[in-house]
Formats: sequence, C-alpha cells, structure tokens
Amino acid sequence: MSRELYACIHAAEFPAQALLRLQPQLRALPVAVLDGHAPLEWVCSMNARARRLGAALPMTRVEAEAIQDLRILHRSMESEAAARAVLLERMASFSPRIEDTSFGTACACVLDITGMERLFGPPDALAQRIRAALIAAGLRAAIAVSGNFHAARIMARASRGITVIADGEEARTLASLRVQALGLSDDYAETFALWGIRTLGELAALPETELVTRLGQEARVWRDMALGVLPHAFRPMEPEFELTEFCEFETPLEQVESLLFAGARMMDCLVERATRRAMALASIAIEMKLEGGQVHRGSLRPALASVDRKFLLKLLQLEIAAHPPPAAVTALILTAEAGQSSKVQLGLFAPQTPEPSRLDVTLARLKAIVGDGRIGSPVLEDTHRPGSFRIEIFTVGGKPDTQQADCPRLALRRMRPPAPVRVALHAMRPVSFRDREHIYDVTAAYGPWRTSGCWWSVEEWTAEEWDVLAVNDKGASVACLLVCDGLRKEWRLEAFYD
Repeated sequence: MSRELYACIHAAEFPAQALLRLQPQLRALPVAVLDGHAPLEWVCSMNARARRLGAALPMTRVEAEAIQDLRILHRSMESEAAARAVLLERMASFSPRIEDTSFGTACACVLDITGMERLFGPPDALAQRIRAALIAAGLRAAIAVSGNFHAARIMARASRGITVIADGEEARTLASLRVQALGLSDDYAETFALWGIRTLGELAALPETELVTRLGQEARVWRDMALGVLPHAFRPMEPEFELTEFCEFETPLEQVESLLFAGARMMDCLVERATRRAMALASIAIEMKLEGGQVHRGSLRPALASVDRKFLLKLLQLEIAAHPPPAAVTALILTAEAGQSSKVQLGLFAPQTPEPSRLDVTLARLKAIVGDGRIGSPVLEDTHRPGSFRIEIFTVGGKPDTQQADCPRLALRRMRPPAPVRVALHAMRPVSFRDREHIYDVTAAYGPWRTSGCWWSVEEWTAEEWDVLAVNDKGASVACLLVCDGLRKEWRLEAFYD
C-alpha cells in the first residue's frame, strides 16, 4: 500500500485575493482591505505591493489613507464565499478527500493525495499542477506536501511557493520555523520565550517527561507536531456544488459597457466551472444591487444548455438592454443552474439545421422590441373559454406527432380579431346575418352550445356558439362559427370551417 501523503494549500490574505479575483485591473496596484464599521475600521488584508508601501495589520483607516497611492477596498463576505467555492472545486479535481483548515483571514485546506501518483505523477509534479490550477482561477497559495498531516499544514502556513517534505525529514524541515507556527496562546508563547525556546527544533529537543510535567498534556502534542509525528484522523468535507459568482464594485457602475465588462469575467468563470464537471449552463439568474438598497433581477434561459461564452454574453447584453437597471449598480451576482449539454446527431441526407444559439439571440432581440410575455410557444389553458391561451418560454424538444397524416381532417380557421356581424333570429335561431361586405342566408344552424365561467370575478364570460351553413348574396356557400356574447349582447363571426 502507498504511504500516507497530504498536500496543504494555504491562501493567505484571502479577503484581498477574493476581491481582486474578478478585477484583474487592480492586481497591479497596492490594495488594502478594510473590515469593521466606521469609525472603527481596520486593515484586515492586503497584497504584497501594499505591504511594500508600508501597510500593516491592524492599521486603522486613517493610517491607511495616509499612505500615498494605496487603494482601499471594503471586505466582502459574498466575494470570499464565491472564491472559496472556486478553490474547493479546483482542489476536488485532484482529490475527493478535502479537509478545511482555514484560520483567521486565510483560506486553507488539506488534500489526501495518497495513491494519486499514478494519476498526477510525483508529489512535486502534483504540487505544480495544483499551483497552475489556482493561478488560472486568479488565486495564489503556498503548497506543502508531506506524509504527516500537521507537518504539511504548518509548513504551508509558514512558507511560500511549493515545499515537498521527504519521508522521514519532517523534523529537520520544521526545525527552523518559529514556535508561533504552532498557533500557541500568548501565555504559552511567553513561557517558551522565557525559557529561550524560539524554534520548533529547540522545542523538539526538550525532554518529553519534564515538558509534560511543567505544561501538561498539550505540550506532548506540540512536541509531536514539531517532530512531525503527530497522528491525525482525517475529517473530509463535502462542499455543495453551487454555481454562483459575486462581484462588488468599488464605485457604482452606471454605464452598461462597464457592467458587461465585469459580467464577461464572471460568465467565463461560470462556464469554466461547469465545463470541469462536464455540464452546461441551463439558466442564469441575474441580481444587481443598486444604490439605495434596491435589487434589480433578471434571468437568462436558453433553449438548450450551453457553454458558449460569446453566446451567453450576448444574451446577457440583450437582457440588460431590454431591462436596464433603474439606478447605478453596486454589486452583480450571477447564479447559474447546471444542466446536461445535448448533442444533435444529423442525418446523412438531412439538411443542416440552424444553431440553437441563433434562435435564442433572435428571441431575445424580439423580446426587446415587443416586450416580455409576447414571445414563446402558445399553450392552451385549462378552461372552456374560447381562445384562452398563454405564452410560455420556448423550449426545444417534445414528443413527435404520431397521428396518421392521411386521415381526413376538418380545419377551423379562426379570424383574429373576430368580425362583428348583425344576426336576424327566428324562434331564437339565426336565419340570416350580414358583415361589412355580404348578406348571408342561413340554410342550416346547429346549436346553441352555451359556455360560461369566472362568474366570481370581473373576468366573467358567457358565450353561445352556433355552427351554421350559409349562402351569401353572390351564391357562394360557407360553413362558419357564430358566437353571441351573453354579457355584451353582441354577435361575432369567429371562424370558418375549411
């Protein structure tokens, strides 16, 4: 069996990394992140450029504003949650067993990579691939690989870049680290300082019995950690897969172009995350936080699940153009629903059909012209009211019509709008009627068929239908449908039978 092997990923200054992940234009600038509420705001995170300018923890807002060229941002828990989900999804592609070891403002996790050499090569090659995956996601982290869980965790927290600890070299590798790397309380750290113990190597050299006698059983744990021999019961987590991207803007956006620039980066992240799981985006919910606390919502629902970035971005552009936000946007949230991407097998002699994406773009442009609720597929409602239907979103699919095509059919061709007519009655039956052009003599009338509904509301309706055969003043015979509106006492010519 393969020996135990663990890889720890430690992303320091995570609040700053989460904010800069979707704003690449700020990565080249010194950035400090403030936490807390005014006037007690303090710097909780920063990038390396800000540290070189003199920023430090926990500097107040006044002290941070005194540093020239320092860009100040506010901490966003939503951005950190989205960035953490991205980090865990990237790590899940290397190992299904992940334990969360986050501490303070850092996002950290340990991967159980035992036996993964057959898939990803030796530990140093695996660490390089993990680092490349994080950089592609816009994140940077220190990576440590060791056969001991705690040795990997301590080394990743105290170092930068990639560190691979050989088997049996844990104590020698950790010996130069400060005692504070164990996360001791201030009282114990002060005690070790009084004894002159400053490194883990010096702590590991202390006799175990005397150390436990003076400091208790916790000292045994610290000594074993310094030696790199402390065992650990791995507790894997099961992160929930949720396609959500959040971006909070430094200044409210009023221009649609600026909003689409930020949305394009978020859309790319959603597509990439879905593609890694061999899935596509079936729908995308859009939520914009506006100045004043209002929220503007929209949605994208293509006919077929897609991972085409240009196509989805075009739908986003058309949606924002058709329903622009009423105020400046302070934050943008995209939440996608994953679906299975479909493949269409074309026949050898069948003509090539248009791409489904062209249909979605065309429908979106028509919605911008005629409005929502007027584009889609007509669906009959569950009512006897004549002509009652609703428009639903167009979807590709459905069962084919299995009815025989050679069966004789009687077609009813409705007139929209119905033509008003004047009807002459005899014994409560129509004997003749006239429209704007002709006079018709009724030769046969079948009916009446009375229907009514919605008597409890203002949409009450009642109708009386007659199927009639008639001859006009030019000798032409017709078969038509006459309807009498019981509420308005009006007659209409609704349809012709072909």
